[in-house]
Amino acid sequence: MALDVEFPEPPDLSNRGMPREFELQEETLGSEDFYREDLEDLLQEGAWKEGFNEWAEYTDLDEGQVRIVSDLGLFQAFDFYWDPTEDRLRFDTPTIPDDWRERDATESLDSSTVSMIDDALQDLGRAVYETLEDYLERNDEATDSGWGKETYGKRDE
Repeated sequence: MALDVEFPEPPDLSNRGMPREFELQEETLGSEDFYREDLEDLLQEGAWKEGFNEWAEYTDLDEGQVRIVSDLGLFQAFDFYWDPTEDRLRFDTPTIPDDWRERDATESLDSSTVSMIDDALQDLGRAVYETLEDYLERNDEATDSGWGKETYGKRDE
């Protein structure tokens, strides 16, 4: 089922703290650069829209549930970043807040719907992640420089 919803803006990746799933390593301590600005540029250039549209084609969420996700700010809460310790792209998926029962926007949700929304958000993250990887590969081919250590691992000393 294709959704007929207003397309959400890509997440703003600036001014974010340490990624939720990231663990500091001694060898990178103090030199963590998550390249969120570069990734945000790719999201703005179309990676977010492509990934979202792909997800919207097959998601089980209905328009009302997507509005709830939007009202809770969960589209904006996605985090995409470059993991310098694993030298790869990663993402953190938001979930419905624990206090969802107390919020006006989520009155009509039950726990199985919350679980379905959380799963759908994970699917959206994966779709955008795969689209970002495609964008990075295209940039690699166009510039003959790699993403990660090849391009971003070099530091001015």
